[in-house]
Amino acid sequence: MTSPTPRPAPLADRSEAVLSRLQLLVTRKLDGLLQGDYAGLLPGPGSEAGESREYRPGDDVRRMDWPVTARTTTPHVRRTVADRELETWLALDLSASLDFGTGQWLKREVVVAAAAAITHLTVRGGNRIGAVIGTGGGVSAPARRWRGGAPPVGPGVLTRLPARSGRKEAQGLLRAVAGTAIQPGRGDLGALIEMLNRPPRRRGVAVVVSDFLAPVEQWARPMRKLRVRHDVLAIEVVDPRELELPDVGVLPVVDPESGELHEVQTADPRLRQRYAEAATAQRAAIAAALRGAGAAHLRLRTDRDWLLDMVRFVAAQRHARTRGTTR
Repeated sequence: MTSPTPRPAPLADRSEAVLSRLQLLVTRKLDGLLQGDYAGLLPGPGSEAGESREYRPGDDVRRMDWPVTARTTTPHVRRTVADRELETWLALDLSASLDFGTGQWLKREVVVAAAAAITHLTVRGGNRIGAVIGTGGGVSAPARRWRGGAPPVGPGVLTRLPARSGRKEAQGLLRAVAGTAIQPGRGDLGALIEMLNRPPRRRGVAVVVSDFLAPVEQWARPMRKLRVRHDVLAIEVVDPRELELPDVGVLPVVDPESGELHEVQTADPRLRQRYAEAATAQRAAIAAALRGAGAAHLRLRTDRDWLLDMVRFVAAQRHARTRGTTR
C-alpha cells in the first residue's frame, strides 16, 4: 500500500513559516545592533518646543527661532522634543511585478521583511501602526477577513488595515500582509500612496515599500503631497536582473502584470548594454522623484543582506539626528 502524495502546504502555512523566520532574524539583529529605548526608523521631530541652538547647514529652516536670532544676530533654530507616541502607516506594493526574484529572496519576501522590521522598530510605547496594501486583480482571504472591512474591487485592489497599538495587533497586521496573495494584473501605486493622504491624519511616519516600476508621473505627485504632512521613507526593492541581463542566450521574459511573453537574445552585448543603460536611467529617475518629494530613500536588494542595509540606514538616521541635522 502506497502512501498518498503529500500536498503542498497552503499559502497561509507557508506565509506563517516565512514570517516566523523573518521575525526571528529581525529581532536578533535589530535588538543586537540598535540598542536604545526608542529606535524608530524616522521618528517625528515632535511639536513640543525645546531649547534653541545655533543653525547648522542642513537644518530645517522652518524651525528657525527668529526672536533668538534677532537678539544674538546669529541664526538659531528651535529644537523640538521628539514625540514618543507615533502613528506609522505602511503602503505595501504587492502587485505582480513583486512576485519575482533571482537572488536569495523574492521581492515580495523583501517587502514582507521590511514591514516586519519597521513594525518591530515602531511598535512600542503605545505607538500605532497600520497598513494599506495594493495588489493586482482579486481579493485575498486574509485581507477580506480583516476587521477593517472588505476592500474595493477594481483593476488594482487596495486594502486598508486600521492602525492599532500593541504587539498582538501588530502580529495580526503582519500575518494579513504575509497572507495577501499576489494577483495578476497591474496595480496602481499612485492610488496606493493616495490612500495615506485620505483621510488626513495627524503628523506621523509614512513608509512606502515598492519596486517603483510604475511610471514616475503616476506616483510622484501623491508622494509629494504625503511629505507635506508626514515624515516619509521610501523603500525601493530591487532585483539584480532588473539592473543588468546575464549572457544566457535566448531568454523568454514574461511581464507578470500584463502576461506578455517576449524572447530576448541576451548573447548580444549591445542589447545588454542598452538594457543596463535604460535600467540605470530608470533608477536615476526614481531616485530623483523621491528626492524631489523630500522622502528618505532606502534601497534593498534581493541578492544582499537587506537587514544589514536597513540597520546601516537606521544608524545613519540616528547619527544625523544626534548632530541636529535633517535628511
